[in-house]
Amino acid sequence: MQSTWISEASKACCSGCCPNPFPGLPEFHAATSPIPSSAAASRYEFEVSTASSLYPNFQFTNHESLPSFEETFSGFNKVYPQYSQTYQADKIRSQEYYHLSLSKHVCLDYIGHGLFSYSQLESLYPGSPVASPSSSPPPPVHSLTLEPPFFDISCKPINLNSQLLYGGEESEFQSDIRKRIMAFINISEAEYTMVLTANQSSAFKLMAEVYPFQSSPNLLAVYDYQSEAVEVMVESSKKRGANVQSANFSWPNLRIQSEKLRKKIVNKSKHKKKGLFVFPLQSRVTGSRYSYQWMSLAQENGWHVLLDASALGAKDMETLGLSLFNPDFLICSFFKVFGENPVGFCCLFIRKSSASVLKDSATATSVGIVNLFPASRPTPIPEKPAISCIETKQKLDEFPVRGSFSGPISIQQRNDESTCELKKIEGTKAKKKTVSFSEIEEVIDTTFESASPTITNTPQIKTPQIECRSLDHADSLGQILISSRTRNLINWLVNALMSLEHPHSEKGIPAVRIYGPKITFDRGPAVAFNVFDWKGEKIDPALVQKLADRNKISLSIGFLQHIWFSDKHEEEKERVLQTRTSEAEGTISSKKRDKFHSGISVLTAALGFLTNFEDIYRLWAFVSRFLDADFLEKEKWRYKALNQQTIQI
Repeated sequence: MQSTWISEASKACCSGCCPNPFPGLPEFHAATSPIPSSAAASRYEFEVSTASSLYPNFQFTNHESLPSFEETFSGFNKVYPQYSQTYQADKIRSQEYYHLSLSKHVCLDYIGHGLFSYSQLESLYPGSPVASPSSSPPPPVHSLTLEPPFFDISCKPINLNSQLLYGGEESEFQSDIRKRIMAFINISEAEYTMVLTANQSSAFKLMAEVYPFQSSPNLLAVYDYQSEAVEVMVESSKKRGANVQSANFSWPNLRIQSEKLRKKIVNKSKHKKKGLFVFPLQSRVTGSRYSYQWMSLAQENGWHVLLDASALGAKDMETLGLSLFNPDFLICSFFKVFGENPVGFCCLFIRKSSASVLKDSATATSVGIVNLFPASRPTPIPEKPAISCIETKQKLDEFPVRGSFSGPISIQQRNDESTCELKKIEGTKAKKKTVSFSEIEEVIDTTFESASPTITNTPQIKTPQIECRSLDHADSLGQILISSRTRNLINWLVNALMSLEHPHSEKGIPAVRIYGPKITFDRGPAVAFNVFDWKGEKIDPALVQKLADRNKISLSIGFLQHIWFSDKHEEEKERVLQTRTSEAEGTISSKKRDKFHSGISVLTAALGFLTNFEDIYRLWAFVSRFLDADFLEKEKWRYKALNQQTIQI
């Protein structure tokens, strides 16, 4: 008998305007409602048209042979006529995020949701004009200040259960932020409690510390890539006796091995309460999307579900329908300004009916729980010293190395160790961020100031109602328009990257390999890929990332793992897999050094509603440069000539 929630969800999501909620689950086919033929036909037509969106059966072997941007964009609009209907997003970008055009920077490394727009940032400074269609945009804010305002964060010395029971004091400012976020991601305040954490790693660690693994001993995660935040959770859970398991993904399409995952979920163990099922609706590295049904299957078999919504695009939560799929816990990240300041916070949502299962833990006190309060207006920095500082930094930091996910999530994750250490200095004051004109180039040691009566005793200044203009922009565009826009862009990009092939190659060596889904209607707006030289050897993703950064294109690096190879792919397994030590484990002792992960290091590009066609065209044009066999050697000598020193690449 078909479940009621499956029928309702199928009716809601079969029109083709939003991603199919039930992709690729063989064991569930009998239970799901068939997709209407019109929807199936539109999906098929989309994929066929995308496959021929450049030039049918044509491979580009020379970067100089690429068609111009104008010619390519014209062809793109013919293949995707619905893209022109998303002009509102381009208008918002030009008026509210004009710094992206001024800096010519392509931001493809952001995961999460921006809260404010760049024009809001500029308007906070007296005499700083806000760009409009009839006025010239002001200079970049880098010349005005080192740190954009809006809000500051302070550590909250409280354990999670106390937070859930008593809540503590909440300022009007934080209350406005909380209500705006919960409305944005379609979560009811009557059903869920929101807890602010310093970053995503803190949220996952907090869950690991308070979840009752003694009575519900399993932790089952579904990630085709190595997540620093999940690694932190895994290590903490193991220390508390959890049995950690993971889903596996079949090579080469990286689809979930459905039958094996189902057995792990349905496993008839002596424990009626299975444990914690950690599930992302899509991979933020490969763009693979997973069925909502996994959550329902897990709950039906005694699991608590933690939904990782960090990789979902703007307004994607509206397709989820929490009234149908009620996860017990949910995690989502937010940052300040897209393309300008990725610093922000993470939200842990706890379903009120599930809160009673969480247990007190002495070690969980102040594990990244934070308060928000309005930031004081930063002191302007004289333009000349600021420019000098930036120029000096560029000289000293040529070829900067970015970590995995160098956007909002990664920066927060890299600071997670400092955040976790806050519990050791609980109740003590730490230095706030300060800037000295004479020491502007020094590294600023920043920690959070503990929430204390000092803050509440400070004279209160009435702050205007908070305006999260970036969230407002996403709301104004809507889920259907945003999904259509990113779907067109990501599929064109995948097709364009696969069209690059090294010249004079008897075997037809492709310059790019895509990992995970390729051209498909139901893929997410992220793509994992690697670049190969004319010999077929993979070019180090970190090197490609550095060169992209020099061309003002920001990419992230991910590490694919839990890959299962069939017998026919055994030879390929030895060629593509690599090993690396877990960053969460470190290399302090020989015992820890013996622990390693097998997987594939990849580049990843993530698209959002502010991404436009020029962004993905520039990425395609940049990658095409590797068709020149001497490109890397030319870059090496170029940097030597510019900097009078040898750059190791």
